[in-house]
Amino acid sequence: MEMKQRLVNTPVMKKDAMALVTGQPVYTEDLAPKDCLIVKVLRSPHAHALIEEINTAAALKVPDITGIYTYEDVPEKRFTMAGQTYPEPSPYDRLILDQRVRFVGDAVAIVAGETEKAVDRAMRLIKVKYQVCEPVLDFHKAKGNDILVHPEENWKSLCPVGADNKQNLCARASDEHGDVEGVLEKCRYRVEQTYHTKANQQAMMETFRTFTYMDVYGRLNIVSSTQVTFHVRRILSHALDIPKSKIRVIKPRIGGGFGAKQTVVAEVYPAFVTMQTGRAAKIIYSRYESQIASSPRHEMEIKVRLGADEEGIIRAIDVYTLSNTGAYGEHGPTTVGLSGHKSIPLYGKVDAFKFAYDVVYTNVMSAGAYRGYGATQGIFAVESAVNELAAQMKMDPIVLRQKNMVQEGQVMPAYYGETANSCALDRCMARGKEMIGWDEKFPCRDMGNGKVRGVGVAMAMQGSAISNVDTASVAIKVNDDGFYSLMIGASDMGTGCDTILAQMAADCLNCRMEDIVVHGVDTDISPYDSGSYASSTTYLTGMAVVKTCESLIRKICEKGACYLGLKTEQVDFDGEKVYETDGDKSISLKDIGNHVMCNNEEALMASEAHSSPVSPPPFMVGLAEVEIDKETGHIELIDYVAVVDCGTVVNTNLARIQVEGGIAQGIGMALFEDITYSEKGQMYQNSFMQYKLPGRQDVGNVRVEFESSYEPTGPFGAKSIGEIVINTPSPAIAHAVYNAVGVQIRTLPITSEKIYFHMQEKDS
Repeated sequence: MEMKQRLVNTPVMKKDAMALVTGQPVYTEDLAPKDCLIVKVLRSPHAHALIEEINTAAALKVPDITGIYTYEDVPEKRFTMAGQTYPEPSPYDRLILDQRVRFVGDAVAIVAGETEKAVDRAMRLIKVKYQVCEPVLDFHKAKGNDILVHPEENWKSLCPVGADNKQNLCARASDEHGDVEGVLEKCRYRVEQTYHTKANQQAMMETFRTFTYMDVYGRLNIVSSTQVTFHVRRILSHALDIPKSKIRVIKPRIGGGFGAKQTVVAEVYPAFVTMQTGRAAKIIYSRYESQIASSPRHEMEIKVRLGADEEGIIRAIDVYTLSNTGAYGEHGPTTVGLSGHKSIPLYGKVDAFKFAYDVVYTNVMSAGAYRGYGATQGIFAVESAVNELAAQMKMDPIVLRQKNMVQEGQVMPAYYGETANSCALDRCMARGKEMIGWDEKFPCRDMGNGKVRGVGVAMAMQGSAISNVDTASVAIKVNDDGFYSLMIGASDMGTGCDTILAQMAADCLNCRMEDIVVHGVDTDISPYDSGSYASSTTYLTGMAVVKTCESLIRKICEKGACYLGLKTEQVDFDGEKVYETDGDKSISLKDIGNHVMCNNEEALMASEAHSSPVSPPPFMVGLAEVEIDKETGHIELIDYVAVVDCGTVVNTNLARIQVEGGIAQGIGMALFEDITYSEKGQMYQNSFMQYKLPGRQDVGNVRVEFESSYEPTGPFGAKSIGEIVINTPSPAIAHAVYNAVGVQIRTLPITSEKIYFHMQEKDS
């Protein structure tokens, strides 16, 4: 079939762009019925306590209050809120409401009423008597502590992840290749350091929100801002103890997720109210709730040991990660693996590696999924250690990486033994070095005004979907007049996947973008997709699109040949018509589409699924230039350069925006965002007044380029891009600070105060 102008690798406008910029009602709250019940959650003031009694009598007398529900009203059935493929690796450690509360902000009661004013008043009138218990707040002391976060007998772990609630362990494991101790012993240069990253908040513009209602068939309908539409159905079925067939989940537009909405943070509360009352109900999290009771990044402390020989070849890497899952185990067993498996394999000449971890329960807000999903923390640690190694060896850190980086065609033992079939890391490094002017600027330049500028570098890798686990499928049907409907199960969360998948389908079917109507996710209608996480949509769902188009073209050719009185092998399809290859006969797709609406016994539609045995990593290099005031330690990011290998770039505009957005979030993690707790477990950063997110003026000049490789297992040679882009700012900026003023900061964020005090220590 002869191809027309290709759409893949062009800057096609997002399909929903005009609806969004003109303020059309597309989000969850826009669509909720006006008369639905308002649902709010009363939250615990204590980090660890047992509820002795709840008195709701006065609260129930408030006019317009419909119901107040406590732990005595909910099913005694544990579940996990983590949106993961079944059987979930995360332990079943939650109830909708529990008698034991495990962090400040944990759910104590659900209040539903006709108006927000009534609900707020009722919440103030609920009297709760607590037996306050001692909390476990320091994650260094959690493992094996006498105080148990989950002493309950019905706690359970479905997968063998090393979980043991009697030890406060959510997961533990280790992985080894070669003799790490022996190889380290022989290394001329060694670094041993510990690095600490905090529990960053995704802080998406649209907070958690859901509305629920019963339909005319007596089924529970959930409309939710979620990344995991199909997983929501399964999780609510477990939590509410009702069959999955009784639940329908619909995903409208999402105002950002970044991983937060891979956890079913809010859906269960209005769903429970609708089940109890038969009424439509909605919950809208305030920013305060989203800060104190959601699913932030896992805090991790990572110990790294590195060894290199005289030539500068890194021979051994040892990584130990201590991860803080907080009060519940959502994503605890899975995020931690990426801290080692997505950092160690960047170095391709390693003779031996070891990676071990413990994930512990504590009495702080439970963590979840956040863009980068553990790789971000591990890459900060390993890349910082490599930069410290370069300083010890007095070698240019770019030269050190060029000697050691993984190359195309190499097997990566620390990345599950996969081969790097597409890897342009060397080209990314060369291009980035040139863009920032490394040779002129490294290590630093005195600006002559009391200020100094330093440059820093880091590399990163991620994955593309979860190999041998994630499944994506799409369906495409031919309608009358020959236009197509593309039904997708993956959640577009603002990333533009509906557009990207339509671009691929249009190229496969040789048609225009406007000939393809995209349908959002509805569990009753859409084909199954694990969901939008693990950087899976372009790579995995994209391949399902390619396979579905191939099947559909076969069916179109069969149908066209039948109408032309020919055999299938005598015809071809050019996107507009089925035509005889050695003759003049043809029939247009429009005519075929209209013919099949009458006297036809075969639906002209196709649906295919795709799962991948591999998860090809995208690669990236990030370089930062910072300016520091030597008197005050004040830091300013001047320039950030990123060069990304995501295979074939599908949509050049959307890819660039993904990179810029991820870098801005990474800069926030590196320089501004901090989470701290009082000695009673109360989080101080409970609003955007205390939790500093970078604004446009804080991120300096961000410049993005692409060095494409070709991934043989990906659609059109594409790999993922969504997560890798957040991983390089922290180590690159920390390195730039070191090169500027000689202080190495190993605990994020890198604040002016820390720089100043480290400089004072160094001088003394």
